[in-house]
Amino acid sequence: MTAPLIISVSGLRGEVGKTLTPEVAMRYALAFSLSIPQEGPFVITWDGRSSGSIFADALCAALNAAGRPTLVGGVAATPTTGVLVRSLGAAGGIQISASHNPIQFNGLKLFSGEGRVIPKAAGEKVLETYKALEAGTLPYPWKEPGGLGTRGEIADTVSAHISAILETVDAEKIAAKGFRVLLDSNHGAGSVLGKPLLRRLGCEVICMGEEPNGLFAHTPEPTAENLAGILEQVRAQNVDAAFCQDPDADRLAVIDAGGRYIGEEYTVAICAKHKLAKKAGPVVINCATSRMTIDVAESFGVPAYRSAVGEANVVDRLLESGGVFAGEGNGGPIDPAVGLVRDSFVGMANILEAMADRGLTVAQLADELPRYAIIKQKATLPADRVAETLDRLEGHYKGQKTDRGDGLRVDFADSWVLIRASNTEPIVRIIAEAPAESAALALCDEVRALIEA
Repeated sequence: MTAPLIISVSGLRGEVGKTLTPEVAMRYALAFSLSIPQEGPFVITWDGRSSGSIFADALCAALNAAGRPTLVGGVAATPTTGVLVRSLGAAGGIQISASHNPIQFNGLKLFSGEGRVIPKAAGEKVLETYKALEAGTLPYPWKEPGGLGTRGEIADTVSAHISAILETVDAEKIAAKGFRVLLDSNHGAGSVLGKPLLRRLGCEVICMGEEPNGLFAHTPEPTAENLAGILEQVRAQNVDAAFCQDPDADRLAVIDAGGRYIGEEYTVAICAKHKLAKKAGPVVINCATSRMTIDVAESFGVPAYRSAVGEANVVDRLLESGGVFAGEGNGGPIDPAVGLVRDSFVGMANILEAMADRGLTVAQLADELPRYAIIKQKATLPADRVAETLDRLEGHYKGQKTDRGDGLRVDFADSWVLIRASNTEPIVRIIAEAPAESAALALCDEVRALIEA
């Protein structure tokens, strides 16, 4: 069964050759270009999937035909795309990636001229324009031969990003430790910048899945289950840490020297603690991220804010609050001193610096954080029943702290639960966190029973 084309306010994704075709990609790129009146080129990159270059050619053809110049960077990580857009003074950018989706998928992620995933209002304008082009109520903006855009190539895609990261850490202190690190890029884009960055930090690098050909050696989402084979390699390679990326390298999962999966939630919390030890200021996470980072912020006496789920929402809150750090619990740290994009490379550099600064192993950095368990479930619920169900649940939990900013979140003394509707299926997702796994599971079960009652 073919998965439907998913079009959101920040991008789209679908199965290549089925729901996602070059024609669809071209129309979406044109809609994006029509929403950006300022002059300047569009940066085009992709995450290593074999269809990436095909979609890049299609995007360039459409944008050039509409009079917009393009700069092609080839295989690059999503955070690198954000840096390139900003450093090259581009009008915007398009990263061709389906993130952690399986190999048969691809997608497009849109960047504004600020080098960030476009915010909701801008994305809604793109979506409206896309639908008008598809319906034929808006003409295609083709130019005469004299007004066509040009296609150029970006000769160096990594230097600006590496320099931005190195300015935020003490590279000499890290290099003095001579860390031995395993990097699993899983044949995505991560090695393109990851390997040279780690070498600049004085690390001995063992690279797995280095060639960015999109032929994933394991299921691409960097979860404990999918990284079982990597855990065995870590134990055999005698490394100080292992860093595992998703295909477009905006997410980072960490494995300690003993082959223990530290996970993605810990990436953000470890980085937040290290960052706040160097510079105090507000911290932002989304409402589905572990409260570890909130606890860390409280220990430093700084404000901590929660946004709706989604990178664009986190960045909006980060900019509003003047925050010094942000992230999402899927392993996506955001350091505004580097860029406004989830960045696995920021995570690697900060974790290595924390190890060097404090003389601790990555296991010790993780173990000193508060311990919580997160359970994720789902319940069938048609879209037309979501609003009244959330109202009913909010009434049930009257007296507890509730938040309707993104679905319904209920906070208790030492636990919380979030109920959010899916954008693509007739279900709601239930996420609960508590100090013990049994308590988080019981909370999920309770909410699911209330929904299904």
